[in-house]
Amino acid sequence: MERRLRKPEWLKIRLGGNERFTETKRIVESHCLHTICTSGKCPNMGECWSRGTATFMIGGEICTRSCRFCNTLTGKPLPLDPKEPENVAESVRLMNLRHAVVTSVDRDDLPDLGAAHWARTIRAIKDLNPQTTVEVLIPDFQGRLELVDEVIDAAPEIISHNMETVWRISPQVRSAAKYEVSLSVLRRIAERGVTAKTGIMVGLGETEEEVLELMDDVLSAGVSILTIGQYLQPSRKNIPVSEYVHPERFAYYKREALEKGFKTVESAPLVRSSYHAEKHLR
Repeated sequence: MERRLRKPEWLKIRLGGNERFTETKRIVESHCLHTICTSGKCPNMGECWSRGTATFMIGGEICTRSCRFCNTLTGKPLPLDPKEPENVAESVRLMNLRHAVVTSVDRDDLPDLGAAHWARTIRAIKDLNPQTTVEVLIPDFQGRLELVDEVIDAAPEIISHNMETVWRISPQVRSAAKYEVSLSVLRRIAERGVTAKTGIMVGLGETEEEVLELMDDVLSAGVSILTIGQYLQPSRKNIPVSEYVHPERFAYYKREALEKGFKTVESAPLVRSSYHAEKHLR
């Protein structure tokens, strides 16, 4: 029988429940929107929703990939909702967001892999909320850089694409994405003059040396914002946690990353890609 690691004290989560949390939940549900907060079982949902922030997930709730770390539903997605870009934009307005964060499922079933839908959503947010900055967490678009360019041309302020883990472990936990392809996406973003961001999980069996090597790889690609958080197994069907990394090692990773030249680093057990994202433009 597989032995499950016991969670340490530093991973205990405080749930939110104030009026702002309830209003954020109402806005999301009334516009039939999906969020990575709920589908990804994010440990910071209580804190973020209580501040009136949420990370919208476009393209539906069913992903065409089946990464072993992810809790998002996998299967055959429904057609894209043509009203989704405007619904997201209206929700951003109702939440009075200064910084909106959007991600998506992978849509490998679509001819353009969802790139045009991405562009429409970004432009809808900006048209209705001209004072709001936009951050997007995009898939790899199978390495098709002309599709990455469609997102870049819609002019979000930050474009993020997650490496997720180190080179050696990547094939074990990502169902289709490849380490070098992800680097090429990040390189394209930076080459086009947009702030490039990436995130990784630790606790999957990586070594400190491998994490430092990944830092060098993404820094060479032009990434300036890095997030590092603890992998938490969302369900029994997902890959188990190999190690609960101590907060002191997260602090070490942050020091090393800043010394290497990253402009912004978030590194702590409960950090996720969009955690405190509103601070990353300052």
